[in-house]
Amino acid sequence: MKQLVNIIAKALVDNPDQVIVTETDEDNKIQLELKVASSDMGKVIGRQGRIAKAIRTVLKASATKEDKHVSLEIVD
Repeated sequence: MKQLVNIIAKALVDNPDQVIVTETDEDNKIQLELKVASSDMGKVIGRQGRIAKAIRTVLKASATKEDKHVSLEIVD
C-alpha cells in the first residue's frame, strides 16, 4: 500500500523528492499518511478533492483484495 501511494504521489507533484509516506498497520486496519511540499498540496488534493478521492478509491480496491481496511491522510 505504501509503495502504491508513493508511486501515485510522485507522479503528480513537482517535487517528488519531498514525498513521504508513512504506514501504520494494526490488525486489519492500515493507516497511511502522505506528506508533500506545501506547493504541491493542490496537485495531490485536486479540485474539490477529486484526486485525493481517486487515490483513496484505488487504495480501498487494493485493500479489499487483501481483506483489510485502509485510510489515507494527506498532511502539510
